[in-house]
Amino acid sequence: MQLFAFRQAVSFMRFKYVAVIFSALLVVLCLGLIATKGLNWGLDFTGGTVIEVNFTAAANLNHVRDKLSVVGFPDAVVQFFGSSQDVMIRIPLREGVAQAEIGNTVVNALKTEFAQSVSMRRVEFVGPSVGEELKQDGGLALLVALLGILAYVAMRFEWRLSVGAVLALGHDVILTLGLFSLLQIEFDLTVLAAILALIGYSINDTIVVFDRIRESFRKLRDSSVDETINMAITSTLNRTVITSLTTILVLVVLFFLGGALIHGFATALLFGIAVGTYSSVYVASGIAVLLGLNRADLLPVVVEADSVDITP
Repeated sequence: MQLFAFRQAVSFMRFKYVAVIFSALLVVLCLGLIATKGLNWGLDFTGGTVIEVNFTAAANLNHVRDKLSVVGFPDAVVQFFGSSQDVMIRIPLREGVAQAEIGNTVVNALKTEFAQSVSMRRVEFVGPSVGEELKQDGGLALLVALLGILAYVAMRFEWRLSVGAVLALGHDVILTLGLFSLLQIEFDLTVLAAILALIGYSINDTIVVFDRIRESFRKLRDSSVDETINMAITSTLNRTVITSLTTILVLVVLFFLGGALIHGFATALLFGIAVGTYSSVYVASGIAVLLGLNRADLLPVVVEADSVDITP
């Protein structure tokens, strides 16, 4: 399937300086947002109580929130969990209050408010020490993923391309975190999973572009570095756009119909894939060119055979 039919290569590298500077400014802005506003950590990281209750009929989430606000839980997060009769209630950490007491208070308040029977399915407590450990483990997972990708691309291609790939991935992650900081969207384990999925998705797209760049360097011996990279990116543009669009279509459905439980997950991937498509075209390749990538770095090494004297 062809969305675009280019007669000549698009001059992407013409704007490499503008793109890299623009991306650097965005990264600095997002880091500033994260440093000043911080992230809205979810209960998975801060600690709190998770209560799952079941209604005999479809629950009205607004009425549930109003009742919980009256009994002292105005900050409770209420959402459907699997069906319109199953409701998950997440309450931030309360110092000096027993987990069982919070669960009983919530269920008794709902039974008083609603005529239909309400039963508690489960109640779980996440302590602050566990939440802090999850933060550290999540950050370590991101770091290990980036270092592994750096080593893989350096071995398969060339170190300048590996640096470009990792900086592009860092760019995607930081911009996504900046969006969550700006909008104060709750950052929980599902969002962390989305960030890790975004790294895998983005590096796959970048590897495809890099592979075509290597092939183009071997075929187009008389073209400049910029012209060769422009040809490589243009030849993969249809694949990149089609893959991104089909993935985005699924994520849009999840965003609007998937419920609040995976809203953050869909948001992170929607924004991240859009940014990742841009970075795989401009940031990864642009940085590699700025670091001095040339044709000789990707051409196979020719080993000259030793001359053999067969004279008797």
